[in-house]
Amino acid sequence: MRYLTKSRFKLAEECPTKLYYTRKKEYPDKSVEDPFLAALAEGGFQVGELAKCYFPGGIDIKSLDYNEVLEQTNALLTNENAIIYEAAIRYKNLFIRADVLVKQGNKFYLHEVKAKSCDFDDETGFLSTKGFLAPAWKPYVHDVAFQKYVLTRAFPQMQVFSYLMLVDKTKTATANGLNQKFQLTKNDTGRTEINVTGDTSLQALGEKLLISINVDNLVSKIWSGSASKTPPAISFEKSILHFATNYETDTKIDSPITPDCWKCQFTCTPEEEASGLKSGFKECLQNRLGWNDAQFMLPTVIEVWDNRSKKKLFENGKIFMHQLSENDLKDSAGGTTLSRTERQWLQVNRTVNKDNTAYLDKVGLKDLMDSFAYPLHFIDFETSMVAIPFNAGRKPYEQTAFQFSHHTMDADGNVKHAGQFLFTEKGKFPNYDFLRSLKKELEQDEGTIFRYAAHENTVLNQIYIQLINDDSISATEKEELKSFIREITTSSNQLAEQWEGPRKMVDMLQLVKEYYYDPLMKGSNSIKVVLPTILQTSDYIHDKYSQAIYGKNSAIKSLNFEDDWIWIQKDANGKTINPYKLLPALFEGVERTEDFLTDSAYLADGGAAMTAYMKMQFSNMTKEEREALIHGLLRYCELDTLAMVMIFEAWREWIKESD
Repeated sequence: MRYLTKSRFKLAEECPTKLYYTRKKEYPDKSVEDPFLAALAEGGFQVGELAKCYFPGGIDIKSLDYNEVLEQTNALLTNENAIIYEAAIRYKNLFIRADVLVKQGNKFYLHEVKAKSCDFDDETGFLSTKGFLAPAWKPYVHDVAFQKYVLTRAFPQMQVFSYLMLVDKTKTATANGLNQKFQLTKNDTGRTEINVTGDTSLQALGEKLLISINVDNLVSKIWSGSASKTPPAISFEKSILHFATNYETDTKIDSPITPDCWKCQFTCTPEEEASGLKSGFKECLQNRLGWNDAQFMLPTVIEVWDNRSKKKLFENGKIFMHQLSENDLKDSAGGTTLSRTERQWLQVNRTVNKDNTAYLDKVGLKDLMDSFAYPLHFIDFETSMVAIPFNAGRKPYEQTAFQFSHHTMDADGNVKHAGQFLFTEKGKFPNYDFLRSLKKELEQDEGTIFRYAAHENTVLNQIYIQLINDDSISATEKEELKSFIREITTSSNQLAEQWEGPRKMVDMLQLVKEYYYDPLMKGSNSIKVVLPTILQTSDYIHDKYSQAIYGKNSAIKSLNFEDDWIWIQKDANGKTINPYKLLPALFEGVERTEDFLTDSAYLADGGAAMTAYMKMQFSNMTKEEREALIHGLLRYCELDTLAMVMIFEAWREWIKESD
């Protein structure tokens, strides 16, 4: 039997065609491979286990066999009262696993648990200003509406009350080490599980961090088609039956082609296609638009940076870049630097004309660089925002800053890895030690400080708010730390107090947007894209970092890499290897007792770094495993700030060449 489950219903609401591709081995699903999404999902697992603790005495149904879980659930429901975790309910070709199902006589209380946060306590919080279901909450409330539909059809004699159970970010944890009670593990089949440890009684858990909000009125509106301003083309019930019938018969549902199609997870690389795998995305476009292989190679409007008109362009039949004119891109800014529209048209023009030359506003950037004060400081933070706090006194999804890296460059161009911080102590809030260490690193001079994107400024603003509300620090030190933050940041809109620091950090991402463009970046300004582009196009960077000059006792001092480390290396085809792929394996030479991080032995993104820190807070590792993980985090973060240095050096040398 092919059941429409709640996860498949959610997928079908995103795009009905995806139902045909899901869970088929020949169609790779990229969404399950994203390490950052995996980290978020693991956070969801923890919230799910915490929710069960708030309904003590329940029976957990853990089997994955459809018939077995249905039999177990139905047996429990013969009792007058029951609390069931992961209850299995079937109605014809519909099947759900309810997170928490409470039976009291002839009443069901359905609780769908989500790791999403809220700051309200009734269903009006799910509404827009016009009184309709807000788009951001639609997938969550529709999920409950689907489950209630199945439950009411399977048990028509029962009254069903439905709830969304969310993380209440207005609450403060009163129990220390709460997060550490829910340890991530992998079972023998490789599935992620939560190992609940210690005392999880209601008293031991302290302040309740999850809130159940009744959504019955909203569910009724969804069923009747009145939850949205524009009534749906077919009713909620008919859409469920339509999805279920086509999934059961393995029939593909054709969907309109929209810009969202380019986010499809059912894609594969040319190498994967050559091995026999298939791309659902490619099949859809071939079927609906009649595209041939050559058309898939053409650049589309989807690739245009910060393109906010994709939907309108599609409606006007403009999918490819070569179909665009300047009138299709609306100017949003003027001034002396590159405006958003000018940058977009620069990308379109050079891409269509196959002009691979880079753009650098050397005059404008030189004027700006001349204003920088040496030594220059390049900093990068690694942070975590977990649903269940690690420490008492902290709120859900409160910012936790556990690591930074710091490179410097003097006026003569000498570079060194000047400092770093990694908080490894279990059960202690790291932010103030983090801030003290950062202050010590940066207060030695008045040199210009660089960040990449808004993250560092945002984090320091969040720590500023924490300082305001925290009485554990002396008034004198609190003011010193707040003064330091005000000096190097710009205030956020969340604060009543507004400032623009005299030494505010320079955002290198903004410099990229305003002064630099290379067709190799294909519309992305991520440092993970800009760095490989620089490595391919800057002779200076290539010549400098292909030499053995980086390491603990080398010409460029490093705190984590051994002597004579070489950053520019070539693969078998002569292509420059992404430096992040050169990072040493985390557990090289270490006998591991558990697969506690990811299936990969490398750290290559912030999501993996966040997961690594979380594991250090509660994992039972050996000393060797823990040290390997610490070294991996330090090397990863060091490369982030070195990447900023390399980009800056490349710009500086290109400007020198034109003098």
